[in-house]
Amino acid sequence: MPKPTPQTRGLHELYAEDPTAADRRLWGREVDPLTRRGFLKRSSLMAMAAALGASIPFADRMPGGLIPAALAQSNEPFTLEGKEGLTVLNDRPINAETPPHLLDDDITPARHMFVRNNGIPPEAQAIDPATWPLTVEGEACLTPTTFTLAELKERFSQHTYQLQVECGGNGRSEFVPSASGNQWTTGAVACPSFTGARLRDVLEACGIRDDAIYIGYYGADTHPSGDPNKQPISRGVPLHKAMEEESLIAWAMNGEDIPYLNGHPLRLVCGGWPGSVSGKWLSRIVVRNQIHDGAKMAPPSYSVPRYPVAPGTEVPLEDFETIHSMPVKSLITFPRSGITHSLGESLEVRGHAWAGDLAVREVHVSHDFGATWQPAELREAPNRLAWQRFTTRLDFPEPGYYELWAMAVDSEGRAQPMVVPGWNPKGYLNNACHRIAVQVI
Repeated sequence: MPKPTPQTRGLHELYAEDPTAADRRLWGREVDPLTRRGFLKRSSLMAMAAALGASIPFADRMPGGLIPAALAQSNEPFTLEGKEGLTVLNDRPINAETPPHLLDDDITPARHMFVRNNGIPPEAQAIDPATWPLTVEGEACLTPTTFTLAELKERFSQHTYQLQVECGGNGRSEFVPSASGNQWTTGAVACPSFTGARLRDVLEACGIRDDAIYIGYYGADTHPSGDPNKQPISRGVPLHKAMEEESLIAWAMNGEDIPYLNGHPLRLVCGGWPGSVSGKWLSRIVVRNQIHDGAKMAPPSYSVPRYPVAPGTEVPLEDFETIHSMPVKSLITFPRSGITHSLGESLEVRGHAWAGDLAVREVHVSHDFGATWQPAELREAPNRLAWQRFTTRLDFPEPGYYELWAMAVDSEGRAQPMVVPGWNPKGYLNNACHRIAVQVI
């Protein structure tokens, strides 16, 4: 099988397509709507300054949609190693999503798994999988221990599960007013097969104190600012989630090494929860007697208001709660949105559905904007915390423009909303029905 060709998209190509969109994708930049200059968000200014390696003294006068001259002198493209067809949302750190039609496989191929990074990955040349160290420690760990990856493979039983991983901000682009962060549409989700040691087995081998309630992780990635004293992200899960059979310290994906951009050589995988708890380039696990307090554990990161709020509301930090299990959701992966279909021929529609810690009970598909729904055939998951395949066939009464909507219902009877759910400041947990367009002729 030929080696996949990495997708490359250069600065000049992105800015030539749409300068404003390029500013937003690369730096998260929005400018003053009147002057078209400056940076409305300090984070976007910091992102550009980090790429340039220096502060920008007259940043408030910098026109929007302008490639910094230091970068414009280079035609070096963005290279997503081992990936095909992904849409780049940000380059530092790299974030890229997968168009829905490329997620049609039952098991997500490595080349189509989305990339969501908070930091800069360790240098690939510096990674030695055999000697890669993992330290388990913390105030609630009885016997702090450091393992090499080779020792993990030798000492602990290996387990393989297909596990659904989704960014908490998947679907953020649909919120109005817009929420800060990468403007994911629907493609920050995947369900590959992971192999590794159970997190529970490793924790038990190191001893868990009676007062343990949480675990946290640290990775070998570095903060985008370059400051070695800052962690890009260090999140975790309550002990009960860490002790589940499917929670893994994984070293393989789909029977091969985990892709570099997805955490090679070692990562956590806690399926069904926001992907941010499944730490990449894993180097340390801490067993805590309190809720972990690492980077991006505090609100508003990966948190939503405890009560419904009006769009644009300023929410006090004490009124947020951390996201745990992800909500029920579905994705139409076939056909591709925008196809033309012949009247008189039935159309196969298929996709995947998932529901965080729960299972999916049923999936329905509509071709009349949700006025009526047709049940789809729903396949059982290969294991807990994997997505489920749905399929159906639709007939169209006359020529014209149609939208196909998918709505999943979880095992506790909760259904996807037909419109974007309640707004929140960070744009998390959008599980509105997925829609694709079909032109019938």
